[in-house]
Amino acid sequence: MPQWLSSQLMRAFQQKDLRQIRLLNDCWFIYRTKEPRDDSATTV
Repeated sequence: MPQWLSSQLMRAFQQKDLRQIRLLNDCWFIYRTKEPRDDSATTV
């Protein structure tokens, strides 16, 4: 997870900003689905 996203999520949780939490959660979901992954390096 990018540092900027992590810090914004922590801030949103501390402020109990549900709208921001949902938005950042959607951003994280989109980021994970679009990021190319190389799973072959992690499997043995």
